[in-house]
Amino acid sequence: MALNKGSVSDLAKHEDEGVNGGAGRYRFFLALLVLLSALAPLLFVVVSGFCTTGEGVASNSPSKGVLDDIAARTNNTGTINIKSKEKNNLILTWKLVGVDAAVVAISLPSQTAVAPRSGTHQMEGNYSLGARRIVREERYENQLVEMEMVQQDDDTIVKLENANMQASELVNSSILEKYSTWKKENGNKNRVSTIRLMRDQIIMARIYLSVSKKKMKQGLRQQLLVCLKRSRRALGEANVDAELHSSARKRIKEMAAVLSKARDELFDCEFVTRKLRAMLLTEEEKIRRLKRQNTFLTQLGVKGIPGGIRCLSLRLTVDYYLLPPEKRELPKSENLENPKLHHYALFTDNVLAAAVVVNSTVMNAKDSSKHVFHLVTDDLNYGAMKMWFLLNPPEEATIHVENLDELKWLNSSYCPVLRQLKSAAMREYYFKAGRSTTGSSSASSLKYRNPKYLSMLNHLRFYLPQIYPKLDKILFLDDDIVVQKDLTGLWLVDLEAKVNGAVETCVDNFHRFDKYLNFSNPHIAREFDPNACGWAYGMNIFDLKEWKKKDLTGLYHIWQNLNEERLLWKLGTLPPGLMTFYGLTYSLEKYWHVLGLGYNPNINPSDIENAAVIHYNGNRKPWMEMAITKYRPYWTKYIDYDHPYLSHCHFIK
Repeated sequence: MALNKGSVSDLAKHEDEGVNGGAGRYRFFLALLVLLSALAPLLFVVVSGFCTTGEGVASNSPSKGVLDDIAARTNNTGTINIKSKEKNNLILTWKLVGVDAAVVAISLPSQTAVAPRSGTHQMEGNYSLGARRIVREERYENQLVEMEMVQQDDDTIVKLENANMQASELVNSSILEKYSTWKKENGNKNRVSTIRLMRDQIIMARIYLSVSKKKMKQGLRQQLLVCLKRSRRALGEANVDAELHSSARKRIKEMAAVLSKARDELFDCEFVTRKLRAMLLTEEEKIRRLKRQNTFLTQLGVKGIPGGIRCLSLRLTVDYYLLPPEKRELPKSENLENPKLHHYALFTDNVLAAAVVVNSTVMNAKDSSKHVFHLVTDDLNYGAMKMWFLLNPPEEATIHVENLDELKWLNSSYCPVLRQLKSAAMREYYFKAGRSTTGSSSASSLKYRNPKYLSMLNHLRFYLPQIYPKLDKILFLDDDIVVQKDLTGLWLVDLEAKVNGAVETCVDNFHRFDKYLNFSNPHIAREFDPNACGWAYGMNIFDLKEWKKKDLTGLYHIWQNLNEERLLWKLGTLPPGLMTFYGLTYSLEKYWHVLGLGYNPNINPSDIENAAVIHYNGNRKPWMEMAITKYRPYWTKYIDYDHPYLSHCHFIK
């Protein structure tokens, strides 16, 4: 503690004036000496631990013993670093590896400089008795504070040490080996670190090629070209390091040497930045083009029919027309109009898909004799469809197949869709409309030319009461579904005077009316709620009596006529279905109908297993090569691949 000259003289004067109180002062100094003698051992330990042995100057660093102790406590679970941040403070940093990279920093004040003993004797000789008393009191208070701080710091270090020791006890040799960096890197057969390195080198080589051309460095440019060619050859089509050519390591070293040379001679930060940005934009454009091409090819694949199905249909058709007329009729025709039985409607031109729907329904039914299937197909597949079920009758169930072209009442004067499809404007919209056929320019245009949107089989669902006038209820099924449970319970569901029983598909803001309909059109905005929940076609129980009472087919015609210019919705049958059955749809439990197996690879397996009906809605149908592999077994289990017709057409499971 520093005292100025004026302070010392004032203290001396004060001491002279109090000579008469010498006896009191004597008793005070005696008590002070007794106290100092009691604390002397403790003061000696503190001063010897934090002071150097030189001229009495305090050290700003911990002793070697402290450093050794800290180093000994460092293990695989963390690291401890010590650094001097300020003149008289130490920073102890403890970093825990693997625990959110937590870092604990603790400030350790170093020992305040202790005045040399020689300086203390000199002060005692020069200052008066009062000055010496005040100096001793100040020094004593400082030492008590320092002892308390040292004790706190020691407690903190002990806590850290104990925690570190406990963590180290939990890490045995097997765990250390398992999580060793070398073990993890070399034990992974699918690692790609070398491939990434080679690709990064190739990118930099391409950049330096541009720089070398700009700066006329022909020799270096030639070296880069040679290394680039060799690296690409060594990289090949490898996807993991194990697939790389044996010369890959050598090519990496060669490329590294050339890149180092190029960096020294050609590096231009501004030019490299511009080049990298240009390369990034180019690659992004390539990705967009590939996505458009993928969409184009997907739509093209959806539009086509697999060769095996075409083969099956042709063989069945030939054999059907070779049969005598009396053998072409399916049995049990008396059940077709019995309202006490369970009736299904299925409209398709895919023989194999129809077979799976019927087989899966019958095999999971408790009493197959109560189920009646009404199939409608086009003229091209009529013979094949009948022939298949003549050869493969579904146990005791009833099958009826109709030809769409024989429904004479369904003509262009009655049906707006048929009239619109025959119009020049509609043909222009679906087949031309200035759309390019190249995949990179207009892939989505193929969606408008998908046969399912143009086929009357797709719109036939709006004429169920007209096709089956004597039935009260009917279950409509799409041809891309599989039935997994008995569906008899659907006929027992009370639709509460509504017409359509369906599973709703809206989740948060998805699959609501505003996704399907044009709410900028006044007709749509006036009649419908944009937040109304959508529902799914594919498995729908329809009350045909209520349907006829409300003349919903007539309502469908009204909306279809208003949409002749496609101002209300773009395409498909779901938008007019949402409009026709608006306010007339009863929401079924989700387990009745699980959707998404034709596009979503992340459906919960338990949802699929518990579903009564699973639906392959989307582009990846189960009979196509692009089907989602893990979902195909649910469909293929209902096909006998040893059937002679399927074997002849080379169907593969």
